[in-house]
Amino acid sequence: MKNPRQLAFIALRDVHKGAYADVALDRVLQKVDLADCDRRLVTELVYGSVRRQRTLDTLIDQLAKKKSHQQPQDLRTILHLGFYQLRYQERIPASAAVNTTVQLAKENGFSGLTGFVNGLLRQYLRLSGGAMEQGGKGAGEQRSKGAEEKDSLLLPQPPISYFDPLQLPENPVERLGILHSFPDWIIQVWLEQLGLDDTEKLCEWMNQSPTIDLRINPLRTSIEEVEAALQSTGILVKRIPHLPQALRFIGNTGSIQKLPGFKEGWWTVQDSSAQLVGHLLDPQPGEVVIDVCAAPGGKTTHIAELMGDKGKIWACDRTSSRLRKLQENSQRLNLQSIQIYTGDSRHFTQFQNIADRILLDAPCSGLGTMHRHADARWRQTPKSVQELSVLQQELLTHTSNFVKPGGVLVYATCTLHPAENEQVISAFLAKSPDWQIESPNGLELPDSAEIAPQGWFKVWPHRQDMDGFFMVRLRKTNNSE
Repeated sequence: MKNPRQLAFIALRDVHKGAYADVALDRVLQKVDLADCDRRLVTELVYGSVRRQRTLDTLIDQLAKKKSHQQPQDLRTILHLGFYQLRYQERIPASAAVNTTVQLAKENGFSGLTGFVNGLLRQYLRLSGGAMEQGGKGAGEQRSKGAEEKDSLLLPQPPISYFDPLQLPENPVERLGILHSFPDWIIQVWLEQLGLDDTEKLCEWMNQSPTIDLRINPLRTSIEEVEAALQSTGILVKRIPHLPQALRFIGNTGSIQKLPGFKEGWWTVQDSSAQLVGHLLDPQPGEVVIDVCAAPGGKTTHIAELMGDKGKIWACDRTSSRLRKLQENSQRLNLQSIQIYTGDSRHFTQFQNIADRILLDAPCSGLGTMHRHADARWRQTPKSVQELSVLQQELLTHTSNFVKPGGVLVYATCTLHPAENEQVISAFLAKSPDWQIESPNGLELPDSAEIAPQGWFKVWPHRQDMDGFFMVRLRKTNNSE
């Protein structure tokens, strides 16, 4: 079975039963040998339908007699696929989007509702300004097979004049939430920090397909050598200002593991924002560094590279399966300075006052990386954010004891929620007189980025074109009482 839309339907059905989108997609793709273009189509349909879930549900709510949550779950999934293609996939002709969605309904237990599916999608097209056959039936009305086939030839590809059938409320939180498909609470958090214009730009950025960045390993190669090797196989990359090890892929890459230099340990995949964290920590050869939440190890291996692989890095994490990934990567990159330690860093006592530098890349809600994790916006809640902020404060309070007097701790998250960032740091400093924020003098920042007056730094994706991150460098003074 190699029908891309059927494969997307199977993956989405698993997502709606609780599976993570990337896991459900991998499970489906591993079972078939697809051409690259079909593989990309399945990926786009799955991630896109999950990202745009709220918008797609609202279209069903507004156009059908039964609300989206009243539809059979599998039928709702099929309608999501149809509406997603019509609304967001300009390269797919409207006729193909409608016909294949009707076929999905027929093949997955809804043969009696093909007229409803056909009519609902056609109603969307008609409202959006598409030229339709005179006397066409409305949504939900049964049609003969011959009429369906005839109508499919008359569907607009694309509509000449476009009117959005999606009706939006005036309330700015709900309007942005429905239009860009985010929960209201996330929109509210961003509006309070950014205002309306920037929040809309951030929403649009988060709904793009993610780019892939590399971090070259200067202990094995040079950025020029990696550029040349990739370009020799037709893979285009560009450099990223202010990040000496970073390259960004332009266009499709195929399998990452098959690209030149991967097996040789010349480079690893790491987003630009995450690379900034290593430079903010600024580890030096011969130091003792502890990465207290290390898995899967992108920042750990970067620390080793920045130290010239000289010194000792303790890589700690409580998830042994994710630490195996770290071990594989450090072996592939041929790094010797990393030692792995399994367990919860909040309970370690053996590291008191031994570290020159600590990296606390804290577990977080991931609101800065939602373009990479299609379902993250639906999994997190204000309650889960609050629980994470408690964990973050516990980790920061305990692991700060690992640092020698005069040493450095970098706190970083890939979220954009003040409760997990600014508020965590402010609470820690209020009860820790021997710690202070240190301005990262000499750190090369992306264009338009600024250090806040307090000394912390936040990457806004729509401004810097990289994952959303918060980071701050703290120094332990000698005036502890």
